[in-house]
Amino acid sequence: MPEAISDSSTLIHLAGIGRLELLKEFYGKILITPAVWVEVVEEGQNRPGTREVKEANSSGWIKVIAPTNESVVRLLERELHKGEAEAIALAIERHPEVIFLDELEARRVANVYGLHRTGVIGILIRAKLEGKVASLREDLDRLRNEAGFWIGDEVYRRALQVVAEE
Repeated sequence: MPEAISDSSTLIHLAGIGRLELLKEFYGKILITPAVWVEVVEEGQNRPGTREVKEANSSGWIKVIAPTNESVVRLLERELHKGEAEAIALAIERHPEVIFLDELEARRVANVYGLHRTGVIGILIRAKLEGKVASLREDLDRLRNEAGFWIGDEVYRRALQVVAEE
């Protein structure tokens, strides 16, 4: 199965709507960095993702791996949060099929390094197209209303158009 690397946002928000398992179905094993682990599990304090990521790690499909090039991490931290910086540094080292990033600046930096990326919305679009979710609109609404994930109206409309729900 292909390798994927995730930042915190994707894990937290998919868990927030009960869809974290999609990552396991699509990619088998997800790599996260120590900073992502700290943000989601240790500092999570029972927010969405805390229990789910801990359980996924225990069962072996989410694995914590540190990037080896600290210089790259420090360079990336000039523009990004630590979790995003470590995730991108690890992706530069490992060349995964995909890196999960939701923040615009992190996505821009990933593009500079030629990394293939997607985020929560892209994962949910794939799930809808593959018949793993019944309604993208319901999941996007839950992301907005229950998980606190900001989705601009234009992105919302375009996502629904991709799966013919608009």
